[in-house]
Amino acid sequence: MQTTPAALDATSTAAQCRRLIRSGGWPAPTAGLASRYVQVNLVMLPAAEADDFLRFAQRNPKPCPVLAVSEPGDFAPTSMGSDLDLRHDVPRYRVFEHGQFKAEAENIASLWRDDLVTFAIGCSFTFEHSLLDNGIAIRHIDQGRNVPMYRTSLQTLPAGKFGGDMVVSMRPFKAADAIRAVQITSRFPGVHGAPVHIGDPALIGIDDLARPDFGDAVTVADDELPVFWACGVTPQVALLQARPTLCITHAPGHMLITDLKNNDYAVL
Repeated sequence: MQTTPAALDATSTAAQCRRLIRSGGWPAPTAGLASRYVQVNLVMLPAAEADDFLRFAQRNPKPCPVLAVSEPGDFAPTSMGSDLDLRHDVPRYRVFEHGQFKAEAENIASLWRDDLVTFAIGCSFTFEHSLLDNGIAIRHIDQGRNVPMYRTSLQTLPAGKFGGDMVVSMRPFKAADAIRAVQITSRFPGVHGAPVHIGDPALIGIDDLARPDFGDAVTVADDELPVFWACGVTPQVALLQARPTLCITHAPGHMLITDLKNNDYAVL
């Protein structure tokens, strides 16, 4: 039976999602899909520039938790899943050359090189499913939008030519749910873990919640607190500063769905 866009939801398997995405049948964010499986941010760099980025990620584990690193040129790393093709299995990619954004693409087969090293970086979509399982609604999923993401005044620790502002994702909750969200997400240190800030966005350099730098704005009620988590889009800011000859990433919110299991990244 052929999988259709309407058939993909939280109960889908990672393999079902990847097959449909590879066919071009899911040109949308992946939040809410395949609730048992880890979704990851991607950074693809030439091998000559990969070591500095790995050190940058190791120094900044909150926004850049590295879950897997491929061998140069390997577009089907079994450490991330079976029947997986990094050139096709993301709904939308972003391409940078010498630090300049060049284009978005639905596949990168024509751009693939034998020296590209792929970093899989943990994503907050992993702990979202645990929040939902505990009865905590997530606004961007309820509103059918991409999660809102913001550049902040929080600084990452540099490594080589990589550095810059931290990016955060935001989810609004009433106070009791915000407390519970801290408890739940603290169990997932390998995928961003606990929030980095709660409350006044101006304290971390965010001027207007209605104008995210990435993703879509969501409704924030007067009795809700904005809760901010370190975000795997942070490397895209670092890439603009580092200006590597070539870099390919996922488009924000359009993740690779791996065969890794969310529960394997929970502690306690």
